[in-house]
Amino acid sequence: MASEHQDSLIDLNTVVKTYDVRGLVGDQLTEPIIEAFGAAFADEVEAAGQQIVVGHDMRPSSPDFAAAFAAGATARGADVVLIGLCSTDETYYASGALNAPAAMFTASHNPAAYNGIKFSRAGAQGISLDTGLAAIRDRASAFIADGIPAGESAGTVTERDVLADYAAYLRSLVDLSGIRPLRVVVDAGNGMGGLTVPAVLGEAAGLPALPIEIIPMYFELDGTFPNHEANPLEPKNLVDLQLKVVEVGADLGLAFDGDADRCFVVDERGAPVTPSAVAAIVALREIARAKAAGHEGEIHVIHNLITSRIVPETIEAAGAIPVKTKVGHSLIKDQMAATGAVFGGEHSAHYYFKDFWGADNGMLAAMHLLAEFGLQTDTLSDFSARYMPYSVSGEINSTVTDLDAARARVRAVLEPIAEVDEFDGLMFVGRTGDDEPFWWCSVRPSNTEPLLRLNVEGADRATMERIRDLALEAIRA
Repeated sequence: MASEHQDSLIDLNTVVKTYDVRGLVGDQLTEPIIEAFGAAFADEVEAAGQQIVVGHDMRPSSPDFAAAFAAGATARGADVVLIGLCSTDETYYASGALNAPAAMFTASHNPAAYNGIKFSRAGAQGISLDTGLAAIRDRASAFIADGIPAGESAGTVTERDVLADYAAYLRSLVDLSGIRPLRVVVDAGNGMGGLTVPAVLGEAAGLPALPIEIIPMYFELDGTFPNHEANPLEPKNLVDLQLKVVEVGADLGLAFDGDADRCFVVDERGAPVTPSAVAAIVALREIARAKAAGHEGEIHVIHNLITSRIVPETIEAAGAIPVKTKVGHSLIKDQMAATGAVFGGEHSAHYYFKDFWGADNGMLAAMHLLAEFGLQTDTLSDFSARYMPYSVSGEINSTVTDLDAARARVRAVLEPIAEVDEFDGLMFVGRTGDDEPFWWCSVRPSNTEPLLRLNVEGADRATMERIRDLALEAIRA
């Protein structure tokens, strides 16, 4: 039995990532494995006699996986509240509003063959390998090897639709009723945005109409992703949206990923608005809102180290304190709680809100952008240009066989002209003088693949490209 336990532990190590569970359906993830995860989660969050929220996306395997998870959790005594089809941030809403742990079945932007689980403690608190996910993995391995023992009493399963409450809550946080009329193309990528956008920005949940005309693209829920992958971080997946915005003369376009917790923006020309620009715009609004509410003491706003320099500059100019963090979902949630920050923004288009239990919500970020943009008369290209004054490379991934050697080569090239820190990977900040424009360069290894991730920003395009090319040549030598 011990060897079987070890085998199951090794298997689960292939699907348990830093912040979630993710793997191939039918190969790495099966209903018995999911049932074991349900039992393990119930034990980790001590949910016997307490509620656990379970939601799922539109992937074909998700409903059955949610049911298997519920079976495991109820066997250990948890009372499961099934909220059905939902976005990931809907499960955060339910976890916060009900003060209950939650599990969301989704593989986010991954292709159709994948599925996974995102876990939260009560109040939408994140769970990572360091804060409970490793323990869940080990318990699940034991249950797979030895079976799931029944708890003192079996839990119950109930169903609850939280979409209308979720939509109403977001509307209570951002008033869009007074903005100028806007035409907005939304590409849901056949993901959960097809359910949440009509509820939050339209009238599907029974809320009053807004001065926003939504032009839908790929709103049909389809976990096989027949049109394109629901990963707007890849430029090829934005092309349909970009063309449609120009074709219909829209004011802007929004693209959501598969579980609709991230939102990407394009302007009226179809040009991307960087997530850093969105973070700066939302940060200003949240700082102003905190001040208007009589916030006492320092106001903190979190940004990770590879957001644009404009983000901390904007935060400081507004009289708040920027807090730089490492890249990482659960880590930023922890920092939101530790600092009491009103807002947090990542380069990857994750946006975190104090008024949303410190959790991330792409829809809420989109609403803030629409509210601010809709209160003035500029085009989005002109408006957003104020928050994109510098030149950025975007994330460039390189497959390398020897990560340490590649990092050493970059260091040898850039250290003579930069200050270096190892806060999160290698960060080089150019030494600037009267005739030297600013730049920074981040080189970080992937947590899960033999990749080095390169991000560069410069005061101008020539500076950015010079540093980018020096770093890439060293990495790929």
